[in-house]
Order: sequence, then C-alpha cells, then structure tokens
Amino acid sequence: MLPELTYLHGKPASSGLLRVNKSDFKVFEQLPFEPVGEGEHLFIHLRKTGANTVFVARELAKYFKVKEQLVSYAGLKDRFAVTQQWFGVHLPGKQIYDLSDLNIEGVEVLEYKRHNKKLRTGALSGNCFELILREVTDLKALQERWKNITEQGVPNYFGEQRFGIDGGNIDKALALFSGTKVKDKKKRGMYLSAARSTIFNDIINARIEKKLFSTIQIGDVLMLAGTQSVFHLDQIDDSIALRFDQKDVDITATMWGSGELMTTAEPETLEQAVAARYNEFSQGLPKFGLKQERRRIRLIVAQASIEVLSDNESVNNSLPAVKVCFTLPPGSYATTVLRELIKYQDCTQRVAVKSGNDNERQN
Repeated sequence: MLPELTYLHGKPASSGLLRVNKSDFKVFEQLPFEPVGEGEHLFIHLRKTGANTVFVARELAKYFKVKEQLVSYAGLKDRFAVTQQWFGVHLPGKQIYDLSDLNIEGVEVLEYKRHNKKLRTGALSGNCFELILREVTDLKALQERWKNITEQGVPNYFGEQRFGIDGGNIDKALALFSGTKVKDKKKRGMYLSAARSTIFNDIINARIEKKLFSTIQIGDVLMLAGTQSVFHLDQIDDSIALRFDQKDVDITATMWGSGELMTTAEPETLEQAVAARYNEFSQGLPKFGLKQERRRIRLIVAQASIEVLSDNESVNNSLPAVKVCFTLPPGSYATTVLRELIKYQDCTQRVAVKSGNDNERQN
C-alpha cells in the first residue's frame, strides 16, 4: 500500500551511515513556555539515551505510584538517539519532590518544576536536531544539496516511523477497517494515523510528479507561517506569489476524514483522485471520528548548518563524517530531511545488538 515517494531535488548522489552511535542522533525538545513553578502537574526534563518514550513514561508512573494515564509527553522521540524531552505527571497537592533517587536505565534528570496545566501532545514550538553522518561519499554533492534544501525546503512527508516496521501499521489499519477490534487506544490511533498519512504522502507525491509542488493554484488552501490558520485561494496575484516565495504562506494537502474538502477546482480533483486509490482508508477513517484537516506540503528547515568533522569514527577513515544541525516544527520528521539529502543506511540494528538493550522498539 505504501507508494514510492518522489524526491523534490532528484535522487541524492551521496551516501553515508546514520546512527553508528546513539550520540550521532541528538534531539532537543523546545517548549513554547516555561513551567510556572506551581500547579498540579510536575514537569520533568530528562536526557534519554537509548530509551523509548513510552517505556520511560511507564517507569515514571511506577516511580510516582500513579496510573500511566497521568503521565504525559508532548511527542514520541527516537529510541536509538540521545534526546532531551519533557514529561508531565499529574500530582495534585504541594508535596516537594526530590528526584535524586529516580533510577531509569539510560535516563538523566536535567530539571523539574511544577506547572498549572497538563503537558499535552504536540505542545512544542519545535525540535532541534544534531545529526552525524559517517562515511559520506561525494561530499561536494552533499554540500550543494544541503544548500538547496535550506533554501527551498523538502516535501513534508510523514517519515517511515509513522508506518511501523516494514509498513506493519498499514496492515493493522486495513484489519481495523475490516472489523478487527483494537482495545488499546494508542495503538488504534497509530494505525489510523498510518492510513491517513499514506493518503497525505501520496498527494504530495502527485503534486511533485505534476510539477505542482511549488506552484500555487486557484482552489488551493494555504496555511499561514507559524500557525494552523488556513484560507482558500480564490485568485492569484503578485502579493500571494511573493508571500509564498518568502515562506509566509504554504500550500496544504488534506489529512483525510469526514466533511467536505476545503480545496476546489484542480487541487480538489487531485486530492479526490489520490483518495480514490485508497478506498478502504478514505471510507474507513471517517467512521472512526476523524475529520478533514490540513497540513503543509513543504517542510522548511530553520537554524540550519553543516560541518565536516575532523574526528571520524567511521570504519573507512578515508571518508569524512558530516554534522548537520537544524530545527523543525512539531509533527515533522528529521528522517524526511535526511532522505532528501543523502542515501543513508540506518545502523539502528547494529546499535541494538551492540547495546543489548531490551526496551521495546519505538515506531
């Protein structure tokens, strides 16, 4: 069911290794606010190394002797990485906690503070990434491609993590739509998201193939930068074209659900045609309460930098290691950027064998 996705900048010429070490993949969560220091929720900032987000949340629930539902986080983070992430625990009262005895494998407490609101999914301003690619071939091509990516962005595809190992979440979604019961709400949501994301990715794919990725059309729905606010495009003038070039507005595609598509004319025809290729999904998703939403098709990287490293832990020391740093908005994928940059081999399996860590794999 998963389509072959088209590259915006053509297939990469360079190749390399990703995650030779866990420390080669670093993620730093950015909250849009500071915990106020009082309230019913304890916010805990952790540095996790090789630790699954759900596993850590369960361990926190055990530590505080609360139900797992009372532990929250803004988003799932890669297990095979070093990540700095916030967790929230609902702990009414004014008890003062000392977390010096918190002992979770691969986890270090950075800070903790009370707050007056729950930490909700997606409550981030963004994620900063520090990634090291090793044994990089064709360095010049990589550097030129990085320049194109930072200037023009990449397709805002949902990353492979969304679809599970070998696309297994797609099979589970099909079973769900065929009547299989899934009691676990989180798993059910994961399968539904995989189905929805498949349609979204293929809409972007179709626009790239039709040379419409960077072409605004009458009937498109545009989203304002830094917000989720959208508006229908009734006419095209120099002002709209300039705002698109300056990244003030972006073209969107549908996140499928019940209700009418916001697009009209040719953009609507394209979205309907793609959805028709996934009848089980487009008919099944509304039955589970999902409604039509919009998502940008262009992913812009911010605070981008690239550096060739002198310290090279590669097996082949004749090939360089390269560090790329960038910030992405919440809900987007670093691997989507890397896919457009380089043909990479993810050494996750090698890291798992080396570490011997039995935490469940995160999809």
